[in-house]
Amino acid sequence: MKRSPKWPRASVGLTSRFVEGPATTRRKPPGFPIRKPLPAVTPRGDAAAEAICAVVRRIPRGWVATYGQVATMAGMPRRARLVGRILQRLDSTTKIPWHRVVNAKGEVSFSLSRNGGDILQRRLLEKEGIKFDDGNRLDLERNRWLD
Repeated sequence: MKRSPKWPRASVGLTSRFVEGPATTRRKPPGFPIRKPLPAVTPRGDAAAEAICAVVRRIPRGWVATYGQVATMAGMPRRARLVGRILQRLDSTTKIPWHRVVNAKGEVSFSLSRNGGDILQRRLLEKEGIKFDDGNRLDLERNRWLD
């Protein structure tokens, strides 16, 4: 049994009321505003890394920020993973306080790929006076840096 479509389909020769002339020269229905594309201002490559490192350098001693917070402050909202990737690839002799960036749950992100960097991060934070609870979390309401 053949079913009829719920909506009628247009034939090849028919045009809608918003079409002028051949099918290749269509226009938008009246009343729609014309939107101009916004220029892309998201930093990329070395500029992104510099923006992220500049934000991390501003985090004061004894305070922490989340990966998402750093990304937003660097002008790249919703790019928290990029922040993690850039901080993971920093040189070990760097002066950037990478240990002051934690995840959104207030935890040090544990991973096998960090080669002990997660334990070092916790020790550095404890040396700055940040307290952890039994669940390896710190109090973000108390220790989060708000700029």
